[in-house]
Amino acid sequence: MPMGHTATDQAGTGGLTATEHRLANGLRVVLSEDHLTPVAAVCLWYDVGSRHEVKGRTGLAHLFEHLMFQGSAQVKGNGHFELVQGAGGSLNGTTSFERTNYFETMPTHQLELALWLEADRMGSLLAALDDESMENQRDVVKNERRQRYDNVPYGTAFEKLTALAYPDGHPYHHTPIGSMADLDAATLEDARAFFRTYYAPNNAVLSVVGDIDPEQTLAWIEKYFGSIASHDGKPEPRDGTLPDVIGEQLREVVEEEVPARALMAAYRLPQDGTRACDAVDLALTVLGGGESSRLYNRLVRRDRTAVAAGFGLLRLAGAPSLGWLDVKTSGDVEVPVIETAIDEELARFAEEGPTAEEMERAQAQLEREWLDRLGTVAGRADELCRFAVLFGDPQLALTAVQRVLDITPEEVREVAQARLRPDNRAVLVYEPTAPEAPADQDENEEAAQ
Repeated sequence: MPMGHTATDQAGTGGLTATEHRLANGLRVVLSEDHLTPVAAVCLWYDVGSRHEVKGRTGLAHLFEHLMFQGSAQVKGNGHFELVQGAGGSLNGTTSFERTNYFETMPTHQLELALWLEADRMGSLLAALDDESMENQRDVVKNERRQRYDNVPYGTAFEKLTALAYPDGHPYHHTPIGSMADLDAATLEDARAFFRTYYAPNNAVLSVVGDIDPEQTLAWIEKYFGSIASHDGKPEPRDGTLPDVIGEQLREVVEEEVPARALMAAYRLPQDGTRACDAVDLALTVLGGGESSRLYNRLVRRDRTAVAAGFGLLRLAGAPSLGWLDVKTSGDVEVPVIETAIDEELARFAEEGPTAEEMERAQAQLEREWLDRLGTVAGRADELCRFAVLFGDPQLALTAVQRVLDITPEEVREVAQARLRPDNRAVLVYEPTAPEAPADQDENEEAAQ
């Protein structure tokens, strides 16, 4: 049986506990009992994302997420979906810069099924991976790119800003969706090599949260995962370290058929897992987190120069985080008007910091968001995996709320002053173009003349 230890009920955990275990093959297991409802969440994080990809093969991590649903040795075709949904469960998978995760939420009595399914594809996906499934999912991912990025207003903004904010050659320079050219270039052998390198038990964390019997759950995990071989050939991800401040304002103007002018910006901010990252999260919440925020009140309510204004944080552990500013202008308002107002508000905030009321509201807002995640079995399973994979300690998930509440107003002001500056952002300006008339319409107009 696996060896493990039980976490104590630490201060600041709200009574939540988790136990940690490790199988002989290196698989880390985190269990958290919650008998409020008869459901259990299974979450599996692999320590692989787009930051692990090499030039010319971007998008492979995301493509492989799709391939993981194309069958394994004992589960053919779409069987993973069919078995989980047929048992009354839900499931999905996602890819980010820093990880790929797979998850199911099941009725308690179907927990064993979810564990068997995840183990079967971890241990035997290569038995089912062939040219047909590769081509099928390549087309699915390319179509996803068209629908979510290339053919929607502002769809490529995140991709463009990421490429601006992280220099060429940086592991975060490209986004997980990948390029069309690289998706076309990926071969079946690329996919097989990717699986052998990254989809090993010693490169994964499995969490199970909910109405579980820990002893029985561990027995099932040992039964289904214990015989899967580990793999030691994983290369270390490239260093994502960058200076705290970009040092200049990077800027790109995009002329596209969009509904309104827009100003978007990415600020280089402290890495996740640090006290400064929690402080800047509070700063962005005060400045742009909802309709009570400073930027919304200034631009939308008072000046009426914008129809939407938001400022949020993309937490990253292996590189500087990104502060994401997104403002859509009102009517014919020019972008410089918006930009001047934003810089005035950021400068004032850097000078004065948050008021006591703003600080209390921002901490309450982030506390609620954290409790919403930890309060569901699926959300808690995901956070336990996240802190285990990215920071080596799943217990940190249970004390995250307290860390936010410990931040002082002065810490918020200091990080805003140091980072929310014009010379520390990449800026994207959208200028609308007139829609092109269909070719047949032009011909009809000419005929009428």
